[in-house]
Amino acid sequence: MARKICLLFVLFFSFTVLHALAARIPVVQASQPQASFGENSTEFIRARCGATRYPSLCYRSLAGYSFAVQQSPIQLARFATNLTLARVASLSAHVTSLRRACGTAKSASACPEAGALRDCADSLGDAVDLARRTAGELCGLEAEAAGSAAAVWRMSNAQTWMSAALTNEDTCVDGFEEVGPESRAKADVCRRVWLVKQYTSNALALVNGIVASR
Repeated sequence: MARKICLLFVLFFSFTVLHALAARIPVVQASQPQASFGENSTEFIRARCGATRYPSLCYRSLAGYSFAVQQSPIQLARFATNLTLARVASLSAHVTSLRRACGTAKSASACPEAGALRDCADSLGDAVDLARRTAGELCGLEAEAAGSAAAVWRMSNAQTWMSAALTNEDTCVDGFEEVGPESRAKADVCRRVWLVKQYTSNALALVNGIVASR
């Protein structure tokens, strides 16, 4: 039951972030930390984010959730993964939209990015699924005894799948290597993927950080 509730939260959280992204509404207000116990929680988040590749982005995107994270490495990784899931899903939808628009072009020369967009959409679709699976494993992890076979299995899955999501994002960008630099779609997609990769990289680092804390 607890895992089912957690998965429902993942879906609700992702939907909320997607809606905020579409409306350009700030999702996190990191400049307004929660009072009292939240101060310790935000410092915990700052310290954990210090071990990521993009610490400033990590802290800005997660500090607003200190009331829920408190000082739990698993909860922090869950929120980071949920943010990544929402970001990748939004990007996947954007690339799919570009691919469809490209499909209406009258000739192949009118849309030289067609193949790259198709492959990128497939790669990002897989990345969405992998991030969702990671979130599911983290939902069940807290209920497992530290060091138990079940906990080790869930951690292994979470690490493998989040790492694979990052690889899929790289694959998307690699597909545009043969597309000329004048392509607006190439510049747009690569810029967006670069940002999403930062979220994914941070989430992976925080997932890996769970191992050291258990």
